[in-house]
Amino acid sequence: MINATLTRHVSILAVMLLAAPLANARDVVIRLSIAEALATSDAKAMLKPALHLEFGESAGNVESSLGRFTSSKKANSFGHDDKRACQRAFLSAMLSFQDRVAREGGDAVVRLVSYYRRRPFSSSTEFECGTGALMVGVAFQGDVVKVSR
Repeated sequence: MINATLTRHVSILAVMLLAAPLANARDVVIRLSIAEALATSDAKAMLKPALHLEFGESAGNVESSLGRFTSSKKANSFGHDDKRACQRAFLSAMLSFQDRVAREGGDAVVRLVSYYRRRPFSSSTEFECGTGALMVGVAFQGDVVKVSR
């Protein structure tokens, strides 16, 4: 009886000690290159070339706006560097917008801005990615539109 109780207490203590570093897990927002994220082999293979993505405040030649949408995606960073994990989360968000464009009947997403933790960050060259001990995350807002050609 004493042996089983001692084993249980030691097990609980071990779990608490292993989980303690996660309580103080890092939580850092980094900025990465949009061009580099779009140039990965996965992005080139999965994003349709006809999809027009316009980052920052410019909107191009908009014929009609079909709505403003948000995409928030996470990726596992365990065993991966932050940059690669953030690029995977970025691609997942862009694929979500690609699907939204198809559903709404549009052909572009304009005014794409990072929206991590609901804080807009507008840039035509960089996006924000939140990095933690095990996961990374991105969020974007953008307007799905039909462009005049």
